[in-house]
Amino acid sequence: METTLTPFSVRKRRIGEDTFYSLRKERRPTKEKNGRISEQATWLHYNFHTIFKHFFLIAPSSPQNIYDKEMIKVTNAAVEQLAGLPLTLPPVQDLAVGRTLVIVPTYNEAENISLLVRRVMGLEVPDLEMLVVDDNSPDGTAEVVRSLQKSYKRLHLIQREGKLGLGTAYVRGFKFALERGYDFIMEMDADLSHDPFMIPHFLVAIKDADLVIGSRYLGDVANVVNWPLSRLILSKGASLYTRIITGMPVQDPTGGFKCFRRCVLESLNLDEIHSGGYSFQIEMNFKAWAKGFRIKEIPIVFTDRTVGKSKMSRKIIFEAIYMVWVLKMRQLFGKL
Repeated sequence: METTLTPFSVRKRRIGEDTFYSLRKERRPTKEKNGRISEQATWLHYNFHTIFKHFFLIAPSSPQNIYDKEMIKVTNAAVEQLAGLPLTLPPVQDLAVGRTLVIVPTYNEAENISLLVRRVMGLEVPDLEMLVVDDNSPDGTAEVVRSLQKSYKRLHLIQREGKLGLGTAYVRGFKFALERGYDFIMEMDADLSHDPFMIPHFLVAIKDADLVIGSRYLGDVANVVNWPLSRLILSKGASLYTRIITGMPVQDPTGGFKCFRRCVLESLNLDEIHSGGYSFQIEMNFKAWAKGFRIKEIPIVFTDRTVGKSKMSRKIIFEAIYMVWVLKMRQLFGKL
């Protein structure tokens, strides 16, 4: 029995130094002989967005910026069918008006941070600045950022004395943002798993929300690339677990790509936030929701890191399991 898991497959072609992708419709079986869902079909389905988006946004390396119409053809309807991810940047006039700070915590991200900074700072977003909060990385991440500051005046650095954790890094960044009068404060990973292309889309969505969350799990899809099945099950399970216990109507409560209005952060006692990792994201979302702030989710693609080491650990997982109950109990007893 066959079913259409993805309406397109991708054919890769190289012409000189340039890489092009073509599409064709095809049908794929729901299961392989061993009973597993076809991982190749999943990759084609979700990685399509990343491939296609960058094809249009990044000019080829050849002198002539010409695209062969036979190589790529796709309609807006097809894009909407594939999870509704945007392929173009919104007009500048559609963005929320105000100063924006993108906060990026780092620990041993020297191999990734330079490219991330160039991509973020290269966006045509008015009043966009970036803050790197580094936990004294042994690999010299802070030194890389300092060298980049010579070229990017809107790039800031806070170097802490040691590895103090993701949650406290964001809290330090939040305080920096509030002290300096930023209107919109964003969280973003340093390992390139979050695409800077989406930053303007967050600033469109925040116009009618107080917290915008980049969601991997909107609808019936999981927009992740290069994750093993075990990691996907863990993440989806954590999201379902959190929603059931807290009642919070957020599809991706553990996601770390998001944008706050400053009023949300001003309403929270930041000194009482001590969680990290998954639990930090859950805590921030839950407290914003419990206070009645407007939360909106927009679809993103999450691409697993290709350079560096993941910070995921059993401690982070167990902390998230425990923190969900703590937050719910505090809400019930009016101590949130």
